[in-house]
Amino acid sequence: MGQLPDFVRTARLTMRTWQVADAPALASAIAASVDHLTPWMPWVEFEPLSLVDRVNLIAQWDADWRAGGDVILGIFVDGVIAGGSGLHRRAGPDTLEIGYWIHVDFVRRGYATEAARALTDRAFTIADIERVEIHHDRANVASEGVPRALGFELEAEAPDAITAPGEEGIDCTWATTRGRWITRVVE
Repeated sequence: MGQLPDFVRTARLTMRTWQVADAPALASAIAASVDHLTPWMPWVEFEPLSLVDRVNLIAQWDADWRAGGDVILGIFVDGVIAGGSGLHRRAGPDTLEIGYWIHVDFVRRGYATEAARALTDRAFTIADIERVEIHHDRANVASEGVPRALGFELEAEAPDAITAPGEEGIDCTWATTRGRWITRVVE
């Protein structure tokens, strides 16, 4: 398996792996966005993390990535944290899943869509990746807009555990394949 990208740039965004020095700013970004994130992000229930725990978490993300696992990226606009994203290997050896969250001060500007587009492009530069997925709870209408805007196809709605207070327990799986994505980009 190819190593996942640790740096991606778009017209407006810089996405890169989190660094230990980012820990205080990441804590502030999450704290500012906690009400916005709580309905959809199960990890928010563990906030606020101590600085030591956040540094350890960033170090664990880096170790996982270096070992060939998932990559967890910060999304930055002009050097300011606008959210986070990642590529996850949880759906099989030829599939990557994109996850994302956006800081409350940066919502409704298309940053999640721009990040997911760039990560899909990069995913298909990895030889063994044939499929990219985006999952969200059916109640998360804002998150649904991202795969829809990118031309992903809704492939399934399936019962899922409720892990955050805004969820209804129906996982929506959106996907694109290398062939569909390349064709879309060329057209």
